[in-house]
Amino acid sequence: MTNVVDPMATTPPKHHNLANEALAEARAEFVERNPKSLAAHQYAAKYLPGGNTRTSIFASPFPLAIQRAWDARVVDLDGHEYVDALGEYTAGLLGHSNETVMEAVRGALDDGISFGGTNAYEARFAEIIVNRYPSIERVRFTNSGTEANLMAIVAARRATGKSTVLVFDGAYHGGVLNFPFGQPADENVPFHFVRAPYNDMDGTRALLEEHRDTLAAVILEPMLGAGGGIVAETSFLQMLRDFTESAGAALIFDEIQTSRLAPNGIQGEVNVIPDITTIGKYHAGGMSFGAFGGKASIMEAFNPNNAAHMSHAGTFNNNTLTMRAGIAAMSKVVTEEAIHALNAKGNRLRARLTDAIRKHDVDAAVTGRGSIMTVHFGSKTVATAADAAHGDSTMRELFYLHMLQQGVWIARRGMMAMSIPVSEQDLDVIVSTADSFFAEWGKAGAQPARA
Repeated sequence: MTNVVDPMATTPPKHHNLANEALAEARAEFVERNPKSLAAHQYAAKYLPGGNTRTSIFASPFPLAIQRAWDARVVDLDGHEYVDALGEYTAGLLGHSNETVMEAVRGALDDGISFGGTNAYEARFAEIIVNRYPSIERVRFTNSGTEANLMAIVAARRATGKSTVLVFDGAYHGGVLNFPFGQPADENVPFHFVRAPYNDMDGTRALLEEHRDTLAAVILEPMLGAGGGIVAETSFLQMLRDFTESAGAALIFDEIQTSRLAPNGIQGEVNVIPDITTIGKYHAGGMSFGAFGGKASIMEAFNPNNAAHMSHAGTFNNNTLTMRAGIAAMSKVVTEEAIHALNAKGNRLRARLTDAIRKHDVDAAVTGRGSIMTVHFGSKTVATAADAAHGDSTMRELFYLHMLQQGVWIARRGMMAMSIPVSEQDLDVIVSTADSFFAEWGKAGAQPARA
């Protein structure tokens, strides 16, 4: 098997030997249980670095290879079926192969995918997005959330004539806009970034004041995604809104994940309206998609009718697969009622997992909001990006392998994101599977604690 570096690995805290032994056993069982995924990984490693072209989905000793998926189910190459509790890292809001979206995609395949010109669908998709998010008066499409965030920062720098961008420790805004807590980010694009502590009112305000004269933008996720499911306090968001307005800087909300947590995004829920918003993930029903939009005065810089306009190209920005799928998804499936129902489902799941943790007295916690959540180990309280980064990596991986072994598909970092097709019976399976792990490793279970 090809040697690879595990991007999720951290320096583990000291554990009881039983936990380390259990992890070694779980890894061995994983290898034995998944020979076809192993073979697929070894084959891929001949052509892809580490057999991988998407770092976030790599997992040691090798990632499972998925063969097919439908609704809230995935099946791997070895024939194991899983309840999909991962939801494609929040992008799979509609589940797999939603029929309404599939019908739209079939029409696009019949009529042509990319024309080299404008088409009849992009303006309609834009109208749906503008009408949904309070901050977006004009919008432009990209092919990913990473592109959307890059363009949002470029737009802010142009609008303000300044260069400094304040970001937050633990934030992830894309492959070249990644700020893992306590780690350098040398691979990022060479903007002038200043890192601030997420949700820390005084610490962030001090940095804002220090850089007031050069501050072009503040960009943040209203809930840290890869950073551990830490929810921003509304007072913190309001402070950022007030400061950026007074300093002549742009406030950018990366709602690529959090837009699914309320019908009009977190901005609509808490009534803190940024200057620019980025979205992506589920909006095109499973097609590659990103978008950035905001005040008309800022977005006007991209109007080609203006002599000094900014260029924003992209061969597939308006491809008809994405446009038609997006219209179908956002007008017919991702309705206000569906968003409310899904997030209520997520809140129930998080509460049930939290109850199970307490029942078995596990050093663990569940963070998140609505349909997105992360299970952490090593502490009963996870309130900051630092708390999330310093969790117990051995227990986290044990939990991940346990959930897979029992037929529940989650992220290795403990993240889950519910999709619309997830049923109440699926929630029962997720809870019972997690509960069996907590019972084994908790202090109050029927068995003595093993760690």
